[in-house]
Amino acid sequence: MLPVVALVGRPNVGKSTLFNRLTRSRDALVADFPGLTRDRQYGEGRVGPRPYIVIDTGGFEPVKSQGIVKEMASQAELAIEEADVVIFVTDARTGLTPHDQRIAQRLRRANRPVILAVNKAEGLDAIVASEFYELSMGEPLLISASHGHGVHGLIELALGKCPEQEDEPEEELEEGKLPKVKVAVAGRPNAGKSTLINALLGEERLIAFDMAGTTRDAIRVDFDYEGRDYCLIDTAGLRRKGKVFEAIEKFSVVKTLQAIADANVVILVLDAIEGITEHDAHIAGYVLESGRALVVAINKWEMLDSYERSRIDEELEHKLYFLNWARQIRISALKRNGLNHLMKAVSDAHAAAFTKLSTPKLTRALIEAVERQSPPRVKGIRPKLRYAHQGGQNPPVVVIHGNALQAVPDSYRRYLEGWFRDKFDLAGTPLRIEFKINHNPYVDK
Repeated sequence: MLPVVALVGRPNVGKSTLFNRLTRSRDALVADFPGLTRDRQYGEGRVGPRPYIVIDTGGFEPVKSQGIVKEMASQAELAIEEADVVIFVTDARTGLTPHDQRIAQRLRRANRPVILAVNKAEGLDAIVASEFYELSMGEPLLISASHGHGVHGLIELALGKCPEQEDEPEEELEEGKLPKVKVAVAGRPNAGKSTLINALLGEERLIAFDMAGTTRDAIRVDFDYEGRDYCLIDTAGLRRKGKVFEAIEKFSVVKTLQAIADANVVILVLDAIEGITEHDAHIAGYVLESGRALVVAINKWEMLDSYERSRIDEELEHKLYFLNWARQIRISALKRNGLNHLMKAVSDAHAAAFTKLSTPKLTRALIEAVERQSPPRVKGIRPKLRYAHQGGQNPPVVVIHGNALQAVPDSYRRYLEGWFRDKFDLAGTPLRIEFKINHNPYVDK
């Protein structure tokens, strides 16, 4: 499971700026007044090869509060509970405050490792950290989130306090047997995830058994579907009631992000009655960023009339346009309609994600694409795309070599993605295009 780092502190100490620095994004709003962040914000960061989840919170007031301040405090409390390690962010410019002391008192009861970060320390002497020793939370680390000073050392220290990720041992496959497919079922509450899970596990031809969770309520279920092994990674938390597996409809963002990271294929369950929501788009966007293969399951399809079905089709086209490569399967988890098509799409998406593409075939496809449509000239220079080879799997990566490739526009990159996807039947998986500019050996002579 991915380690989880929560950023906690009073308002306007720079938590959102630090969040943007760690995730290399602008997802969190930043302004010079307190209380801007109210809900928890989730993102993914990376130190070298090690990814992690970071949570940004609103200003934390751990004493009795009312209104929006109370809601912000409850969001911060949830983030602390979800985290493996907490970064307590303070402000070097304003110094230690009674508010900081109240937060430190709450964190001491949290039973979580805590790292004390003193932000906005650019241009200041190390002596400013001395008063923060009063919090008795270890050595204060001077950082500048806006300039990036000390941030790398801070996150390395934080990850060092997280449980190590254990790589799963690779199973030895019997000759002619296909590898096990790890499938995460994701979606917002009441979309029908639990019904779909129980429908998959309840078929007479399925053999299911319990496997112990890896960490904190994360449970996997191995099952066989038409002769192939699958591992279901549940995002809601499975519990056993008699001989029936039931899913608790309690949505956890962290559990969902961790399940997606651990999976080979994600089934995104949408509620056809409620329509496509912003929540659905957020989950879909994270799947895209993570590079996981994806199948979109539009559930409760049998409850719609022809007008409502056309409305959902339009919403899919406009709100999830960035997932035009993923297969969309209309299902009824309650009546078990469409499950065969769904599992076929899962199997195909897994095969596409791990497909092996030979260099000669990729290069021939590249030449055909350029002959059909050349890249546009930029300042009188036309990029030259010479050959291609595969640079990775899950998702497939196509590396293209040539000259002046820095001038290739995003529109042409998308054209190449579509071309390779059609040529090699890569439906159901993201596809990454990387450009490598050939080095001129005479440039320094």
